[in-house]
Amino acid sequence: MTAATTERAGYEADPAVLFAELPVAQPSSFAQWRALTGRVVKTMATKGELIVAFVTPLVFTLGFYLPLRFVMKFQGIDYAQFVMPVIVLQTMAFTMMSNAQLSAFEALTGLSTRLQTMPIGTLVPLLSRVSAGLVRSVTSLIAALIFGYMIGFRFVAGFWQAALFCVFSLAVGTVLAVGADGLGSLTKSPESLSQALTLPTLIFGMLSCGFVPERSFPEWIRPFARNQPISQFSFAMRDMAADGVTWQVLWVPLAWLGGLAIVFIPFAIWASVRRS
Repeated sequence: MTAATTERAGYEADPAVLFAELPVAQPSSFAQWRALTGRVVKTMATKGELIVAFVTPLVFTLGFYLPLRFVMKFQGIDYAQFVMPVIVLQTMAFTMMSNAQLSAFEALTGLSTRLQTMPIGTLVPLLSRVSAGLVRSVTSLIAALIFGYMIGFRFVAGFWQAALFCVFSLAVGTVLAVGADGLGSLTKSPESLSQALTLPTLIFGMLSCGFVPERSFPEWIRPFARNQPISQFSFAMRDMAADGVTWQVLWVPLAWLGGLAIVFIPFAIWASVRRS
């Protein structure tokens, strides 16, 4: 037996020696994030979720603008300019609920637990779901602006204020989606979670100054309607689309957004990495 034959026989007899010679794979977190995000986005596209994300702003635009435009016109309010921010915020809320259902479904089916046993970055699944939600938010925002333009909504303050309007809208949607993702991972119940998130969304939306001016509310509830986050977001976004937002108006919604981020981000990380 030659030396080469002996060496080959040694590899065949001891596979551990063979595998020890192979290079150890170093998985890239970026590649993992790209693959998982692509999987979710592809699923949304094939199941028609992106179409729903595009059509939803049309439903909101018709449902909110048409019934109230003449009433607001009598009060001297350009209702297209007035209501557009809250229509955008409502579409962001639907992205929030979509993320909640996705994370709850992955936790319910055991996919989250399986990913935790694989050589995948700890935060990659969470980041991939949030990134896919951002794709949905961008789709809904584009649709909302198109339909808003059709009813007369315009960006009067120029390009940079319009860009700030879009960035701020997506930031709100992303922060809400992160918090909802944490709830989904924790509860593992897509159906009950969707119902639980719908109620506060409706309450904060309807009891806000996004649909009607503050003076339309009874005096006893005006402080809540004026100071709650949806109203503050609407005030800032309305100014971004009109004459440009000032720091005196912007700092309050930024404080709300920062506070929500401080609470939601650690919660979502904890809910995502905890073992079932």
